[in-house]
Amino acid sequence: MVRVEAPMNDQASSTVRALLLSAALMVTATAAVVVFVADAARIPVALYGAVATVLVSWGAVEITRRGEATRALHARYGEHVAFLERRIAEHDSQSVRLGKELMPLAIYQLRRGNSPQEVMNVIVDGDERYRELPESQRALLMAILGIVDDEEAMRESAQRSFVNIARRVQSLVHQQASVLREMEEHHGRDPEVFDDLLRIDHGTALIGRLADSVAVLGKARPGRQWPRPVPLFSVLRGAMSRILEYQRVDLHSIAKVAIVGTAVEPLIHACAELLDNATRYSPPQTRVHVTAVEVQTGIAIEIEDGGVSLSEEARTRAERMLAQAQAGIDLNDLGETPRLGMAVVGRLCQMYNLQVSLRQSAYGGVRAVLVVPRDVVTTGPAPGIAHGIGATALGVGGTELPEMRKPRTADAPAANPASGPASQ
Repeated sequence: MVRVEAPMNDQASSTVRALLLSAALMVTATAAVVVFVADAARIPVALYGAVATVLVSWGAVEITRRGEATRALHARYGEHVAFLERRIAEHDSQSVRLGKELMPLAIYQLRRGNSPQEVMNVIVDGDERYRELPESQRALLMAILGIVDDEEAMRESAQRSFVNIARRVQSLVHQQASVLREMEEHHGRDPEVFDDLLRIDHGTALIGRLADSVAVLGKARPGRQWPRPVPLFSVLRGAMSRILEYQRVDLHSIAKVAIVGTAVEPLIHACAELLDNATRYSPPQTRVHVTAVEVQTGIAIEIEDGGVSLSEEARTRAERMLAQAQAGIDLNDLGETPRLGMAVVGRLCQMYNLQVSLRQSAYGGVRAVLVVPRDVVTTGPAPGIAHGIGATALGVGGTELPEMRKPRTADAPAANPASGPASQ
């Protein structure tokens, strides 16, 4: 920093001018007084005048010197303040750049799997725009990346824990379903016992769906797998079997196509969540209507209820939840009283390229449209089945609606879940 002071010549000339002016004034005043006083008092007055002249001259010189020093000090500190203001402005600009440009880019690279040090090497040291980043901001960026990395690791660990818990519940549900199948085969001739078993089986299916929902929100795939294509009608019946009020659902005009095995379970789960919302948030005396028609991009499954239509705010909130789920909502973002339905549907849409939208229903309620992409639709043979006694998946059989099952007679062969679907 360069100090700005008055030149020495200017300071000397100012001092001389102050000295001469004060001395001249005092000499003039002393001479005037000496002239007008008596002869006896002239010598003392002259002496006093000389002393006063010296004192006033010294005072004037001192005042002038200190004034010059004060002005020089003000100038020097003015330059220092201007320098600090420029530094603050530069720091503010760098902070804005750090917050709006560098930080989002660094966090994006971090979430792609790079470590904090790798992010610093690639972005800060590898990009010419950020090589001159101050050391303090480098340390700040590194500290923030470390915190975000630790947070992401904790989040992923929590998600894996939830998924593992969900898998355990699924395993128990599978075991329970297997035991129920054996009991249904054994007690199929007793209508009362068989009816009770069907109700227990239906409740087990509901628990399994909840466990699947937790696993899906934990970024895992549904637990079941279907090795063969399944007719779309059977897929929708399988979705009905996983909701509580399945009796209120009516199927109309279902396209005669099939779904490839890898997409059967995700589609069943997504439709079940939409059907559950439709029955849960509509009056119990109303019906829920389901249609499935072929469109240019695949199959459009429409689920309409007769409840209260969504307000614009509620529809926006539901669509925002769907968008958040597709963008990466997880279990930590659901809150204390989570509503899993739309979050699960959004996650399944993101994972399996489904599309969902909410509209006003012709019945006064809500119409959910789920579009299944054409690459998972087939018109070939579809030997699989997703509902009914004997419906199979790897590890567990499908669940039939209680109203669709019939007690076996002595002439009817028992279905073996391990050998494939039984005829209905």
